[in-house]
Amino acid sequence: MSTGMLAFLSLLPILVVGIFLVGLRWPASKAMPISYLVAIGLALFVWKVPGANVAAASVNGLVVAATLLYIIFGAILLLNTLQESGGIKTIRQGFTDISEDRRIQVIIIAWLFGSFIEGASGFGTPAAVAVPLLVGLGFPAMAAVIAGMVIQSTPVSFGAVGTPMLVGVQTGLSADPGITNDFLSLVTMIAGKVAILHMISGTLIPLFVVALMTRFFGKNKSFSEGIKVWKFALFAAFAMTIPYVIVANVLGPEFPSMIGGLVGLAIVVTAAKKGFLMPSKEEVWDFEEKSKWDPEWMGNLEIKEISHKSGNMSMVRAWAPYILVGVFLVLTRLSELPLNGWMKAWTVSIPNIFGSEISASFQPLYLPGTIFILVSLLTFFIHGMNGSAYKRAWSQSGKTTLAASTALIFTVPMVQVFANTGGGAAGFDKMPIELANGAAALAGEYWPLFSTFIGGLGAFIAGSNTVSNMMFSLFQYDVGSQIGVDPTWIVALQAVGGAAGNMICVHNVVAASAVVGLVGKEGMVIRKTLFPFAYYALLAGSIGYSIVWYSQKGIFNLGSLIATAIALAAIYIIATNRKRANLLISNKSSLDM
Repeated sequence: MSTGMLAFLSLLPILVVGIFLVGLRWPASKAMPISYLVAIGLALFVWKVPGANVAAASVNGLVVAATLLYIIFGAILLLNTLQESGGIKTIRQGFTDISEDRRIQVIIIAWLFGSFIEGASGFGTPAAVAVPLLVGLGFPAMAAVIAGMVIQSTPVSFGAVGTPMLVGVQTGLSADPGITNDFLSLVTMIAGKVAILHMISGTLIPLFVVALMTRFFGKNKSFSEGIKVWKFALFAAFAMTIPYVIVANVLGPEFPSMIGGLVGLAIVVTAAKKGFLMPSKEEVWDFEEKSKWDPEWMGNLEIKEISHKSGNMSMVRAWAPYILVGVFLVLTRLSELPLNGWMKAWTVSIPNIFGSEISASFQPLYLPGTIFILVSLLTFFIHGMNGSAYKRAWSQSGKTTLAASTALIFTVPMVQVFANTGGGAAGFDKMPIELANGAAALAGEYWPLFSTFIGGLGAFIAGSNTVSNMMFSLFQYDVGSQIGVDPTWIVALQAVGGAAGNMICVHNVVAASAVVGLVGKEGMVIRKTLFPFAYYALLAGSIGYSIVWYSQKGIFNLGSLIATAIALAAIYIIATNRKRANLLISNKSSLDM
């Protein structure tokens, strides 16, 4: 069978997702079973994978789905606990004291706080923490989910203290011992390049977040109202990415996102309190009153205006649960600390499922869900809650989690079947590699422009930058060598694309939506995050192309031209925004008269 035909067949499960979930707007609970059946059919009858292997991959997927549901439950429980205790009301007031402007709030919470949590934990935890917090502050559920997904890009390559690089890239490359005898040094060098590419591409991500929010969820449906805060958005971007790049190139891949997010928070919150680059009181932006929201924006997670039983709560006491989450995530993720070993000591495993080479395992104590539940229990005492309120938090959390289970129990098994199609009687490579082979055959010397999209495709399928890097790092290295460029830059592009792919990853979207009870609207979320993903992958790929071909093609090559065009378009949009915003206000005023 030809490379092109194999690539097309490999693409079919993804096309099903695109058609039914994104195109026809089916809920994931209906679209993903079809994709799962297509993947099974291809595995059994085209790749001729033994039925036991397909069943084993499905079981492994169910185990992974269960761990995701556990994380979702813990995140929802923490939010409901804070709501019942009155902590959310105090936190909301704290952000109002910094700024009532929702554009400022979403940058601080999603971009900066989310980057810190990603650096500490990974596992999609930023969405599980930041998204419900935004809903608790009064954001529409869909707006919160989109913000949480878009920021799942720049910090992801260094999430979970560098796991996508140290485990993903290193495991992928180490399959070929001929590359080097010191993979750690090689990966550390690649990580520095990854950080530079992320810094450039990530500069506009906070602006994307606010522009998407004002366009889709604002009264005037205007990108211009979001772009108005471009100075603050760029300031927040650089406050995170400058220390991020320095740490990646000086200390290595473990701490860039964690330190970048923490330093950025300290700088930006301090500056915001002093009014630096803040919108004036007349320009404060907010959503319309809730009664005017589109019902599709809202999940079934109801945020109530509950005060603490004493009437008030200090800001430190209200924020204590989130502070504890951050502290516990850091303490349990640093391998140098004993707590890391203790949390990993208990491993539940199912080796060689159905006699195959596929095994399933998880570490219950190490999962972020355990930390969320522990902090929820501590919050019961810290906030002085009563038993009936805490019981309501548990009950409501269980009901919300159950609603997400149908989508995930088909989504993750489909991913596992798709990724475990190697070794079949047909002799084909596994589907992700056959798909990448087809793309490489078409791209030739233009591969750097496509390499980020392959990384993103891996994350879209697998739901993990780490898994995408494990699948494709060696493939990307080999393609780079074949076209005669520095292969380490191609691997760096893979890692950047794999991080950006988290914006559109199906099971990440399902999980983030489930946390706020927005089940069945996953396709709508992906449609709105496709553009920022395409921007991110194209800009990074263009810069990578320019770098690897600079010595042979000079500075005026295709990559530099595309990157320059993107930069000029951004400058033009920002520069002409005030005129468009004023025209919009003028037109609205005329209509209201």
